[in-house]
Amino acid sequence: MRMMVLAMSLVTLAAQAGQVRTWDFDKVDEGALPKGWKVEATGQKTPTARWQVVWDKHAPLGPGVLELTATNHTQRGVFNLCWTDTVTFDEGEIAVFLRARSGKIDQGGGPIWRVRDRNNYYIARYNPLEENVAIYYVKDGRRIMLGYTGKLVLSDGWHILKISHKGSRIRAYIDGDMKLMVNGGAYLPHAGGVGLWTKADAATAFDCFTVIWD
Repeated sequence: MRMMVLAMSLVTLAAQAGQVRTWDFDKVDEGALPKGWKVEATGQKTPTARWQVVWDKHAPLGPGVLELTATNHTQRGVFNLCWTDTVTFDEGEIAVFLRARSGKIDQGGGPIWRVRDRNNYYIARYNPLEENVAIYYVKDGRRIMLGYTGKLVLSDGWHILKISHKGSRIRAYIDGDMKLMVNGGAYLPHAGGVGLWTKADAATAFDCFTVIWD
């Protein structure tokens, strides 16, 4: 029930925003990617992971979800990306529903923003194996942590991860509650694309990816 309330709150917030883009993935053919999205990786030396839209009857808002369905590699240090430059994001909010499917090395994932290319972007990620939320930036292919929460014990299933990036301040919310605030600095000061991220063998599903900016 709380997931539905959060979903409806997100839709209402988006409707009131100045500029908003939402991908619910329901109008994308199974096995395809949303128009304008691409699959890349940071630190990749073998074939990239497979991302595609699949149907999930338990998805928060409609059956279509974007999912990493095959890692195609066993590298611990690889960051799997699926992103688009059809939106240019500098400041505002980004929210996404996510559900960890599997992963022995890593699980979960989250949004990326101010994406310049596969080696430069910000990340917020929830990892149920580590039971925390963390915020990073990746510059020239190197990931730097800006901060992480204490232990978060969440139930299995869908959760909503939201970031707010305004000025140098980045906040992370999980299931509607703010859990982390960091100084985002000016490490990647320019607007860029947006998308989704997992690490190593984390196979994760995402739904209702929403970007709100002024």
